[in-house]
Amino acid sequence: MKSIQAKSSVKVVGANGQISLGKEFAGKKVLVEEREPGVWLIRTARVIPENELWLHESAASHDLQRALTWAQQNSPGESAPEEVARKLEHARKKTKSRSARS
Repeated sequence: MKSIQAKSSVKVVGANGQISLGKEFAGKKVLVEEREPGVWLIRTARVIPENELWLHESAASHDLQRALTWAQQNSPGESAPEEVARKLEHARKKTKSRSARS
């Protein structure tokens, strides 16, 4: 089992309220939790943009993994973008005319 060595050091809060954690943390995002007045827990973190959060839900994650597996097993073939656009436009018009009749 891997043992964890606790490190402790004294830092001075600068006049502007900042603490330097050292160059190894430069540019990294951290969570700062105030556990009680004067007690902070600082942890490195990864931030997920809200518009990408759905990718980390189990259903989306499963679907995405299936799609990636399929893509690895199936080489891309020749495509005809004009034909695809024509079919999509035809389907859109068909759907539009149905909703107009309703």
